[in-house]
Amino acid sequence: MSINIIAIRLSGGTTHQHITRLWRTNPSMSATGDNSRSEIVSWIESENGKAYVEGARGNRADVGVVKLAHGDKYLRTYADGVWTDNLLALPRR
Repeated sequence: MSINIIAIRLSGGTTHQHITRLWRTNPSMSATGDNSRSEIVSWIESENGKAYVEGARGNRADVGVVKLAHGDKYLRTYADGVWTDNLLALPRR
């Protein structure tokens, strides 16, 4: 199953590490909802979940988990093997 991340909530800053909640759609099931960052991280890592951000032209950037030596894991998009800022460009809720 793949989900399309459509909006985010930030708390305490403006970088990827400050994303606390994500809104999503599941196009194959016409379902919508929201989850905490830790729920999405766990779903990607333990259930082999796939998430992406879709641009206005239909191009996709995959969402991956960034693991630091210290601190919490966070989410970031990557395209063509390069980490990108597509999540931060999404609408805020």
